Amino acid sequence: RENFIHLCNPHLEKMKEDILYHFALGTGTHDFPALFGDVKFVCVGGSPSRMKAFIAYIAEELGLGSPGCDYPNICAGTDRYAMYKVGPVLSVSHGMGIPSISIMLHELIKLLYHAKCSNIIIIRIGTSGGIGLEPGSVVITRQSVDATFKPQFEQVILGKTVIRSTNLDEQLAKELMQCSKEIGQFNTVIGNTMCTLDFYEGQGRLDGAICLYNEDEKLQYLKEAYDSGVRNIEMESSVFAAMCNLSDVKAAVVCVTLLNRLEGDQISSSHDVLVEYQQRPQKLVGYFIKKTLGKV
Repeated sequence: RENFIHLCNPHLEKMKEDILYHFALGTGTHDFPALFGDVKFVCVGGSPSRMKAFIAYIAEELGLGSPGCDYPNICAGTDRYAMYKVGPVLSVSHGMGIPSISIMLHELIKLLYHAKCSNIIIIRIGTSGGIGLEPGSVVITRQSVDATFKPQFEQVILGKTVIRSTNLDEQLAKELMQCSKEIGQFNTVIGNTMCTLDFYEGQGRLDGAICLYNEDEKLQYLKEAYDSGVRNIEMESSVFAAMCNLSDVKAAVVCVTLLNRLEGDQISSSHDVLVEYQQRPQKLVGYFIKKTLGKV
């Protein structure tokens, strides 16, 4: 069954042209079905350089590129986001935090709709702080929870508070977990991901410019998070899950943990170790894409 993108906006049908401003793309200037109609997998992550590295990696894995091949930034007309494509895979940066990824997702979902894409899978790959896990562990998100451990995304729209579900596709999470078992290179778990509004106080860190709580209070909070099922903390998963749900898109979040927050706040691993950690979600998702395409 062809599962197309569902747009929750009747106003778009009345528009002669849709300008995706932050992508520097538009339906009046670009042929979306020709450019993107074959896309089946979309991988999004914070850093433009990381998403460029991912497209080079997946191109090699799928046998669609040659070593040293350069991949042009489709969004070169803007410095907000970067976008790369090879075969059925689109790789897009989203910046840091809920506002940045939500802007990107509005335009990405419209892009996929205008391109008439079907049966899309969107996966966020990134880094996070772990809770009770050894650094380098990979967390596949069961559901995103807010800072009070509720599985919801709360947003004020027209002055009213709107609450949306943050559940992610359970079957997709299981498939990714199976892929990790087949790879057998790093510890992987399925757990809840806490999505916060900032990196410091919102995550209970003691090393920000402002901190008006003590270490015991911090540890109590993080242990409560762990007991509720939270295994990592980041800043994008809640709105990502909510928007994919509303658009009827199968989605997953796969993040590596750079440290165990029960043991400290600062990321002290060497550059080389961190680079290897950051490649783990890429390896897992790359293997999943290859397996789904029958290339494993």
